[in-house]
Amino acid sequence: MEEKSKEKDFDKILLCLILILVVVGLVFLYSTSAYNGRVKFHDSAYYFKKQLFATSLGLMGMYLVSCMDYHLLVRFAPFFYVISLLLSLAVLLFGDEYNGSKRWLSIGPLSFQPSEFAKVAVILLLTFILIRTDEKKQGIGYMIRTMAILLPIVGLVGTNNLSTAIIILGIGVILIFVSNPRYLPFIGIGAAGIIFIGIFLSMASYRLERLAIWRNPEAYEKGFQTIQGLYAIGSGGIFGKGLGSSLQKLGFVPEAQNDMIFSIICEETGLAGSWFLIFLFAILIWRLMVIATHARDLCGELLAAGIMGHIAMQVILNIAVVTNTIPNTGITLPFVSYGGTSVLFLLGEMGLALAVSRDSYSG
Repeated sequence: MEEKSKEKDFDKILLCLILILVVVGLVFLYSTSAYNGRVKFHDSAYYFKKQLFATSLGLMGMYLVSCMDYHLLVRFAPFFYVISLLLSLAVLLFGDEYNGSKRWLSIGPLSFQPSEFAKVAVILLLTFILIRTDEKKQGIGYMIRTMAILLPIVGLVGTNNLSTAIIILGIGVILIFVSNPRYLPFIGIGAAGIIFIGIFLSMASYRLERLAIWRNPEAYEKGFQTIQGLYAIGSGGIFGKGLGSSLQKLGFVPEAQNDMIFSIICEETGLAGSWFLIFLFAILIWRLMVIATHARDLCGELLAAGIMGHIAMQVILNIAVVTNTIPNTGITLPFVSYGGTSVLFLLGEMGLALAVSRDSYSG
């Protein structure tokens, strides 16, 4: 009986990290979004309330998913993938346009981003495929065919959201590598990925423009956001100006509560606060890696590795964009940036990771 009760324990370190990140994210979001909320909606807590509601739903969803048998969810992966394709197609046909991109679907008063669901669907689908793979099929040809399965969703999502398309491709590479860790075939996959991204960049002039803005933001009007974000980072110093004391969020960094929130965190909490946040993400990624390593079966290992890859790529891409290390791609910072759909599905992924840890650990 004692052994059975121990097996039902979640990974307490992961659970604590999730709750800390959720609370820290809400605090930073309120501090960053209060000005915009007051100006646009006459309510300084407008964005905070919406994010708190989505987070509450996400935490309930996380608990429900963590109590489920993750093998059952993987069995329905093809169905989830088809749903994600249909939703992504619906975005292109009926989606709401915001800042020049169609990424949202509205159902009555509610709106959501199907691309966030697509990330989870891809992790489940690749797990479904790879756990059924015969060892003899694990050559370069099979890897390419497996990646090709992702091309429909990558094409649909990438039309208006290149960064999410890159993350989906990255998840695919990580999961194939985990299931078959041979280095040589990934040179070919990497080359194909670079070519694919290059084609996507050349298909729309605004993406090529982003490359030019990245190289010289001062020369372009659209480089204003990048420059102001860098001003915010530089003015924060070591300990920052204090929570709520940012100047750049007062309209200088447009929509500061979204993709550029890390720059405001740097301004208000300085190098110390930004490194603390990065440290929390690093520990979260490490813990997901531990769960993947100790998973009871390949199914759990792939799920945890896919979630780890998703979080790692999204954190790295967001911080790289804010610091102008890479061109602006419009990617959010997990648990921190404003976005109800994002936090909802992120917490769902955390529920999957907790379910894997519960099934794997005996104490």
